[in-house]
Amino acid sequence: MARILRIINRFNLGGPTYNAAYLTKYLNSNYETLLIGGAKDPSEANSDFIVKNLGITPIIIPEMKRPISLKNDWIAYQKLKKIITDYKPDIVHTHASKAGALGRLAAYNQKVPVIIHTFHGHVFDAYFGSAQANFYKFLERRLANFSTKIIAISDIQKDDLVNKFKICNENKVEIIKLGFDLSKFHDNQEEKRIQFRAKYAVEDDEIAIAITGRLVPVKNHSMFLDVVKKVLDCTTKKVRFFIVGDGEERDNITQKINAFHIPYCDALQSIESKPLTLTSWIKDVDVLNAGVDIVVLTSLNEGTPVSLIEAQAANKPIVTTNVGGISDIVIPNKTALLAESNDANFFAEQLLSLIEVESKRLEFQIEGWRFVRDRFHYTRLTSEMDSLYSTLLEEYRVKQQKFSNAVSFSAK
Repeated sequence: MARILRIINRFNLGGPTYNAAYLTKYLNSNYETLLIGGAKDPSEANSDFIVKNLGITPIIIPEMKRPISLKNDWIAYQKLKKIITDYKPDIVHTHASKAGALGRLAAYNQKVPVIIHTFHGHVFDAYFGSAQANFYKFLERRLANFSTKIIAISDIQKDDLVNKFKICNENKVEIIKLGFDLSKFHDNQEEKRIQFRAKYAVEDDEIAIAITGRLVPVKNHSMFLDVVKKVLDCTTKKVRFFIVGDGEERDNITQKINAFHIPYCDALQSIESKPLTLTSWIKDVDVLNAGVDIVVLTSLNEGTPVSLIEAQAANKPIVTTNVGGISDIVIPNKTALLAESNDANFFAEQLLSLIEVESKRLEFQIEGWRFVRDRFHYTRLTSEMDSLYSTLLEEYRVKQQKFSNAVSFSAK
């Protein structure tokens, strides 16, 4: 039985956590997996329930935190080396940037046979200034040399890694899309819709629009508020907007809301029928998706945004910026309307076209579930990963056998 050490930055609400959890739980019995994660970021919802609900008890390394820290990163690196020494994995598979850096370096120095890293996004665009982005590109190029294989989660992401940012050669990259259990987003929608709209006092004839994600600069909630203002100024329809999530940009967001004189409520304090509601994190995202009518995303950069996959599983129309791997996970003009990054005027026009015409919203609800049901199911994910693991382990075995034969021959 092959042993896999799976290392993830932290267990936050999003694709990387689900990816690591489903691979740990559902990979076939040929593998034994130990899951390691870092410390929860204070700005993010606690998502331990994702792994706990699957019966997984990960090892937590408290020092493996989101910010760069020479002291904490060194301690985390030494702990990873010790775990590798004790566990003796055949494969170390890292997920996302911090785990990818510390985990791959530790695995390489401990001579682990197969080292794999999954990019769930990257920090080369929209996150940092050019100097810091260039440093991360330099670092990832070096880490790619330590990697047996790099996994991209979309065709566009592979193109970014190979051609745009030149992180590694094409033959080192494998495309394996994310996988989820999406059935809960499709089942019992009417019951969940009633539940959500009752809780947030949304009337039957109101059109509810939600943006979900961490309140951080790359999600570009500033542009979202520009869009909200334009829509409220233009439409005669009854609309309600929901900002779902929390994070470091919360104060800036509320300041801009006040500057725009948009009536809003903070659901942590009280729930009122205002044009805009800040809900903080919502654990039951399937209830949220059932309750709203349109899902939007205004990010400056994305890998594979889970919120859009979940929205399609719930057959909700989408309006989104066309960044990162988004065009790979929606059907443009069938499940989603796309706008260029930072083009608030066109984004608002696209959103208004769905708000104003009910038949168009209904048209965009037809294809979503059919599109994502098989393409992004976890059984497809585990099957493709099993195939990759077995191929890489066999290649390593053959290589070792050739080396052993060569040594034996030279000794004669």
